[in-house]
Amino acid sequence: MSWTAPEVQRNDGPFVGDERAVLLGFLEFQRSTLLWKCSGLTGEQLARRTVPPSPMSLLGIVRHLADVELGWFVQRVAGEPIEFRFFDTDADDPDVDFTQAAAENAEQDHALLLARMDESRAALARVASLDHTFEHPKMGTVSTRWVIMHMIEEYARHNGHADFLREQIDGETGE
Repeated sequence: MSWTAPEVQRNDGPFVGDERAVLLGFLEFQRSTLLWKCSGLTGEQLARRTVPPSPMSLLGIVRHLADVELGWFVQRVAGEPIEFRFFDTDADDPDVDFTQAAAENAEQDHALLLARMDESRAALARVASLDHTFEHPKMGTVSTRWVIMHMIEEYARHNGHADFLREQIDGETGE
């Protein structure tokens, strides 16, 4: 039997809180929205590329965001060494996270995103302030606040893609 992405409840709020709590609440909502868009679909459906010629699929988005989580929160904010699973693995294919998304790896890739979300949460918990900064090789000085805002935007943009992809797969629409 084929694996199916588990059902997910989206996380709302908090609607009142300090800046960190509210920003992290928005990030959790965006994270859970992507998982919600994938829920109930088989690996075959998640890997389906429904908008040619784009290599994008829901599974590709899952793979992409797994490495994005790791890169921003663990490598940059926490300053820890990392090894990307998908990025930088094929110099001839910069979109390897999308182009090599395969149904038979859907369960593993989905689990990887969940693990990377947990690693990111742990990395953020070790940073005392949103004003914590690090040096980015291309961008210069970057704050944790900016990274959280960027990740909200990153998920929101890809959740828009996920809306169209999911509708093409099974007609489901939603927020």
